[in-house]
Amino acid sequence: MKDEILVNASLDPAETTLVSTLPLAGLLALAASCFVTILTETLPAGLLLPIAGDLAISEAMAGQLVTAYAIGSLLAAIPLSVVTRSCSRRPLLMWTIAAFVVTNAITALSGSYSVILMVRVLAGMSAGLLWSLVAGYAARMVEPNLKGRAIAIAMVGVPLALSLGLPASTFLGQFVGWRNVFALMSVASVVLLVWIRWKVPNFPGQDAASKLAVGRVLALPGMAAILLALFTFVLAHNILYTYIAPFVAPSGLLPSLSRVLLVFGVSSLISIFFVGSQVDRRLRQLMLGSIVLFMAAAAVLTIWNDHMLAVYLGAIAWGLGYGGSATLFQTATAHTAGADTDVAQSLTVVAWNLSISGGGVLGGLLIDFGPRSLSIAALPLLFVALVTVQRASRHGFK
Repeated sequence: MKDEILVNASLDPAETTLVSTLPLAGLLALAASCFVTILTETLPAGLLLPIAGDLAISEAMAGQLVTAYAIGSLLAAIPLSVVTRSCSRRPLLMWTIAAFVVTNAITALSGSYSVILMVRVLAGMSAGLLWSLVAGYAARMVEPNLKGRAIAIAMVGVPLALSLGLPASTFLGQFVGWRNVFALMSVASVVLLVWIRWKVPNFPGQDAASKLAVGRVLALPGMAAILLALFTFVLAHNILYTYIAPFVAPSGLLPSLSRVLLVFGVSSLISIFFVGSQVDRRLRQLMLGSIVLFMAAAAVLTIWNDHMLAVYLGAIAWGLGYGGSATLFQTATAHTAGADTDVAQSLTVVAWNLSISGGGVLGGLLIDFGPRSLSIAALPLLFVALVTVQRASRHGFK
């Protein structure tokens, strides 16, 4: 714990002292950072048609703007977190947000698909670094017994962006145009920079003498179990979520898809608030419960995906199981990695983005066999996650 408290002479000790209460203003600034990151990633999906029409490209090409972002995160998360490990945390966090100011502004102004695709990769690289910072940053702002709740507050920006931010931005884009939505994201990022500088404390980077190689972090007891459970759990989610439209079509809910997604989003919000209040005391039980809820949802959706009520009930159970998962995995990683949380979180970023891309590819292959094949494929993946968490009782998911 010493390396989380001691500071360099150039840092203000008042800013780096652990506190016994939750510093909400600073943690909410981290949550806003997550909100901006997720919304920047998903905006092309919500604004797909106007982007394709304006740039004179196909919808498939417009969809690659999301893929480019994920590739940037995947490629940059580990190397950037290692290279910047000795850097002071707040300036580094502000640089990642500044990158969103620039990349979203270029996206709003450029008429070239190639330029926009390139800056999307750069935005994804900034996101990869930010994801490796946030959980460890939140954990360092409070005493050990409050780590889980601090991480939960910092991560609340993720479900808020998916359940509220994306639908609102898509709706706004119909009136002001997709370019102005990206411009507003750039302006919001400037405001966020001021907020971070004002309310988020600074922390020193890791001392060079205590650096661990990525391989050593991966070999920490429990780390492999966390990554395997994360990958299988999130892969199961993305197989279903990426192709949710064709999946709900047999129930007749395709015209009401936004309502199904809203039900899922609200359930996810309930989950993350509940998980946040209990994670410091019941990490293992909550993780097992989340997987079981998701398995129950997948089973219901497999058997009755052509019934409206079953789809809504499945969406509720799915949201309750999935919503708090980011907090649970981030907290497990923070407790397992200790002082090496930033590098460990970069490994979870890689696993998360692999599961996103893998869900798109695997789901695309399965959909030809019918919508039920998606939920059927999710069940064995969730079983692997369940067994992995169950066996990781000494390390990883205590």
